[in-house]
Amino acid sequence: MILFAALLAVLVAVALMTFRTVAGPTTFDRLLAANSIGNGAILIVALYGFLTDRPDFLDLTLTYALLNYVGVFAVLKFFRAGSEPDEQAEDAR
Repeated sequence: MILFAALLAVLVAVALMTFRTVAGPTTFDRLLAANSIGNGAILIVALYGFLTDRPDFLDLTLTYALLNYVGVFAVLKFFRAGSEPDEQAEDAR
């Protein structure tokens, strides 16, 4: 019963994070909300695994956590690399 309540709480939190992803004022707010949604999805899969007595779902959550971690850094690197040519063009002027 407690795990089911935790699952519902995480689902509500993910819904709020989805709102922040859509309404975020900056790109980095949206990226942070998307990362939080990924963490919420990890919790949802882990809690579902415990509710259904399938501990092998934890392997999936670990894999997804690594992909989420690497993906956020890849997007941040893309934004950083995307802004460098503009800064270099302004320095050349």
